[in-house]
Amino acid sequence: MARLFTAGSQYDCGGDRTATVVALPEAVLALPTGRVVACDPVIGLLDENEPFLAEVPPGSYPVTLAVVEVRDAYGPGSADTRIAAAMLRIGDRPAAHWELALSEGQDAARLGRGDFFGYGVDAGTGCFLDASAVGPIGELVERDSDPVVDAIFDAGHHPATVTEPATGHVMVAFATGWGDGHYPTWVGRTADGEVTGFVSEFFVVRQPGRGPVEA
Repeated sequence: MARLFTAGSQYDCGGDRTATVVALPEAVLALPTGRVVACDPVIGLLDENEPFLAEVPPGSYPVTLAVVEVRDAYGPGSADTRIAAAMLRIGDRPAAHWELALSEGQDAARLGRGDFFGYGVDAGTGCFLDASAVGPIGELVERDSDPVVDAIFDAGHHPATVTEPATGHVMVAFATGWGDGHYPTWVGRTADGEVTGFVSEFFVVRQPGRGPVEA
């Protein structure tokens, strides 16, 4: 997983396509409660978006996007640039392993091979935000989603910071890979169980099979 956030890393995407990590833009996200939510912010922030069970100390943390250039994306000689993954980085310690980030009521032991819990995307967008921001930001989007959508897509391959003006709650949002789909979020942990970060993966590049992934 760490390779996704290392500039210059290259991947074989199959079908003669290759991808190279070309940029790692960042924005800062405030987590006043340390309870993290990841979702498509446009299609219903207020609809049962439970925080992950893995909590972190309250504070402000960087959100980094792994931007890749895909060679021969649409045929020989073509290229496209996409966001392959988004990381909410917690501290500087490296992850010893990665596991699915689970919410209340989810049990990884019930999943079949290749299955995962994740969030649905129907607007080509994803985000990280604190659980306390879900209501205020959700109401902002519900009142008028156009400025939020415009901010995300105007940002291109950079993270977009959206602030609810009355409360100051913030989310960091971004475009998701090739667009709509269903995407997992992973939580990295040190050997002693400390959370090192959360990564939402958008299936632009091939990663090891579902389940714990070595860093």
